[in-house]
Amino acid sequence: MDTKELHELAERHLVHHGLLSDIVPADQGPIFARAEGSLIWDTEGREYIDFNSGQMCSALGHNNLRVTRAITEAATTLTHASSVYYNVPQVRLAARIAEIVDAPLSRSMFIQSGADSNEVAVLLARRYTGRSGIGAFHLGFHGYSDQTRAMSFCAAAPGYYGPSVPDIHAIPTPYAYRAEGAEDGDERWWRSLLQTGLELLDVQCPDNLAGVIVEPLVSAGGVIELPTGFLAALRDGVHARGGLLILDEAQTGLAKLGTMFAYQQEGIVPDIMTLSKHFGGGMALSAVVTSDEIAAKATAGGLSFGHSHSSDPIACAAGVASIEEIVEEDLPARAVAIGAYWRERVNDLQQRYPSIGDVRGRGTMQGIELVRDRASKEPASEEARAIVRAAIPKGLLFSLRGPHWNVLRFVLPFTTTEPQIDRALGIFEDALRETAGD
Repeated sequence: MDTKELHELAERHLVHHGLLSDIVPADQGPIFARAEGSLIWDTEGREYIDFNSGQMCSALGHNNLRVTRAITEAATTLTHASSVYYNVPQVRLAARIAEIVDAPLSRSMFIQSGADSNEVAVLLARRYTGRSGIGAFHLGFHGYSDQTRAMSFCAAAPGYYGPSVPDIHAIPTPYAYRAEGAEDGDERWWRSLLQTGLELLDVQCPDNLAGVIVEPLVSAGGVIELPTGFLAALRDGVHARGGLLILDEAQTGLAKLGTMFAYQQEGIVPDIMTLSKHFGGGMALSAVVTSDEIAAKATAGGLSFGHSHSSDPIACAAGVASIEEIVEEDLPARAVAIGAYWRERVNDLQQRYPSIGDVRGRGTMQGIELVRDRASKEPASEEARAIVRAAIPKGLLFSLRGPHWNVLRFVLPFTTTEPQIDRALGIFEDALRETAGD
């Protein structure tokens, strides 16, 4: 079946959807047919460098051999098991996670998506504290279920999706590039911002704060790095109010930023952590991880949450293989090397192209913020959209994010080579030159 026929079938039978459908509609884009490592091919045989890592779920590289073998074996052993009872891969995965997290984290529960795991995290925090108020960054993203969409302020659109879930409250995101006073390294700007956020929670949910959920690096909100010390101060402020700190490590955990988990770079341990994206090596798998104490109190009297395919043995087997790949291949070190080479090349581009206002990110998650003027920092939103459109037919995939839709987000698979980075940035530079007028 050729590409034209596939597009015709899609037009007749698929529901139109997609986050960036107004930039490159699916019916005008490629139809992907196969992939390997950092590359993906469409039905026309065109090759693309995938610096989206799929939907960020193929960070190990497409069709990782270790994961593929684990899936194949699991598919011929136990395809599905009741989520009421344990299965072997599920127990093995829980034990493996306990080996790579820091105390007091020790217990896991497996679901299917990042949204699912964040819903469980909120449920555990509410049951443990006996409270209901949840705080989240105003530029955070945590999923597209009703509960998590309410916490995903950077993507919220209540006019389209109905009323928001109650008792979810926004706190300001520390966005250094667009904050006055952040240039000189003085901490007062973010400490003042944090205090404002905590005081907002005091008046929005007085004596009722169950927890605050944040990303250690704000991804969809614009690849925003949190200031050093911010997470520790946030944890202290939340704990002082009787709440729990929940870290959504869907996009930052499991080696992407140069350590096994992003929280390890901040000298803290969250009360609850969630994992997803490449956790399943491409399979639908997520986890919520917490301590014995929180798990025991939150599940007292019983806890019912999950779906028919929660803790499925194939997905859990893939999760075990994914962790083994990360540990045995030392992928945190690989992320550091990839990030260093990427930044060296992009910093050179920034010197030559005034529209590159800010370069930020860590490891395999990198961002470029485009502006029309470096002094005013006016967002180059339309130019950024044009660059995305121009890059795809040239063979490069990446994302457009941020509150002004002017931040280009690149999520490089661990399989990425330096020549692939050179080629990708050559495509990006061509698109930048064509569209941004530099």
